[in-house]
Amino acid sequence: MIGKILQPEISELIEQRNLSPIRELIDEWTPADLADLISCLPDNDRAVLFRVLPKDVEIETFEYLDTDDQIGIIKAMGREEVSNVLNEMSPDDRTAFFEELPAHITKQMMSYLSNEERAVASRLLGYPENSVGRLMTPDYLAVEEDWSIKEVLDHIREYGEDTETLNTIYVINEKGQLVDDIRIREFLLNPLHKKVYDLMDSNFISLSAFDDQEEAVEVFKKYDKLSLPVVDSAGVLIGIVTVDDVLDVAEEEATEDIQKLGAVSALEDSYVDTSIPQMIKKRVGWLAVLFISGSLTASAIGIFEAELQKALVLSLFIPLVIASGGNSGSQAATLVTRALSLGEITIHDWWSVMRKEFITGLVLGVILAIIGFFRIAILEFLDMSQLDYWFQIALSVSTALVGVVLWGTFVGSMLPLVLKRLGFDPATSSAPFVSTLVDVTGIIIYFTCAAIFLRGTLL
Repeated sequence: MIGKILQPEISELIEQRNLSPIRELIDEWTPADLADLISCLPDNDRAVLFRVLPKDVEIETFEYLDTDDQIGIIKAMGREEVSNVLNEMSPDDRTAFFEELPAHITKQMMSYLSNEERAVASRLLGYPENSVGRLMTPDYLAVEEDWSIKEVLDHIREYGEDTETLNTIYVINEKGQLVDDIRIREFLLNPLHKKVYDLMDSNFISLSAFDDQEEAVEVFKKYDKLSLPVVDSAGVLIGIVTVDDVLDVAEEEATEDIQKLGAVSALEDSYVDTSIPQMIKKRVGWLAVLFISGSLTASAIGIFEAELQKALVLSLFIPLVIASGGNSGSQAATLVTRALSLGEITIHDWWSVMRKEFITGLVLGVILAIIGFFRIAILEFLDMSQLDYWFQIALSVSTALVGVVLWGTFVGSMLPLVLKRLGFDPATSSAPFVSTLVDVTGIIIYFTCAAIFLRGTLL
């Protein structure tokens, strides 16, 4: 917000090449606020402002920028400046940056790294995509269990400045395997002569470098940690993952699920940065599928053309009936999909889910049926509907509403579980897809009920 307010003033100063007032203006700003300011500026001004930043906040500000802004600034820099930025970045943020670049650009960027940083970058990029190994950083503090607290504190003073976090100190054995994690407060509050093993309880949680990032999100949520150690297949400590990186993963996953629930293929970039051709590409596939599916509804209505010709009044209530089924199905699909993503239920809970949704759907259907019946009855009482056999029509609509809502709730709740069982993303059972599927069967249910209640009268 502050960046948008000051953007005209900053741009004018940059245009005048009057940079001293800018330094004074942003002197007390945090890296996060500076990143917001840079993103508000025109492309040509971003690199200029970045060069104005104090060296001690330049790298941290760069890490807060969106990937597109980072790429734009990198393009405006010389090789030496790029090398300095890339070498000073934290390994996990640098990995995230490299992941967004084309392979040939990443290869070029790797050549700018020192031998030590290149080895770190290569190792992290060597882990599978979307694995914990891509999230972790090797900047952590580890101590041995036979050290004294004094030795630990001396080690922290010497090497702590380069670590990602000092909240937790990790304990390893002679093979480098993780054997415990101890909060920093334990070292600060105990006598210096005590040994590390005096503070150990061997009760710790760790992640595997090959775990999926979504699993890491669940572990962080369950144990409420700020950081977690990462081990290899032999239990050797190789890095840590911090909560800020996991929050980014959680946001990306939630965004992707929401987009899929809206029948949109997940966007690679933000909405603002997605081009119109890319937006069309992401949306046209599902729209085409839903259009073809929707044509089945028209076909279903065509099957009952003879009934419609005899009782045209039935067409008045088609939108009412099928919309109720689609809406109930969309509700159930959204709730079950979210519960799956949060780990509240699994596919083994299908029976309890079906039982709950059956009762819920039945009650909801009855409530809507009562509303629908009295709506028709009130219109007849006020002499506004002028319907022949209004009672039979009201019974047809009400009964159909119970059946359609019950069916919609069943489909909406079971489809995500079926897709999960088959190995697909449950979010692809999007609300529009469920709605279209229920529409077709809703027509059949509606006209079946009408045939039963109106036989011998209008039909």
